[in-house]
Amino acid sequence: MADVKYEITQHIGVLSGTDKGWQKELNLISWNGRPPKYDIRDWSQGHEKMSKGTTLSQEELQALKNLLDKIVI
Repeated sequence: MADVKYEITQHIGVLSGTDKGWQKELNLISWNGRPPKYDIRDWSQGHEKMSKGTTLSQEELQALKNLLDKIVI
């Protein structure tokens, strides 16, 4: 498997954390030199390791926001 290159262009926020220091974060990330996308995944301290996650375009993020706005908590 080829090396994946990434650059966190904007750290938006932390959604949750674990006792081992990993944090589920929302970031804007450029993958392999491509335009940045919104990204949700768990990161180790210092961002050396990452879990599987999901990336969203701006349009997909807006659609997700619209769906979340419909949820009554």
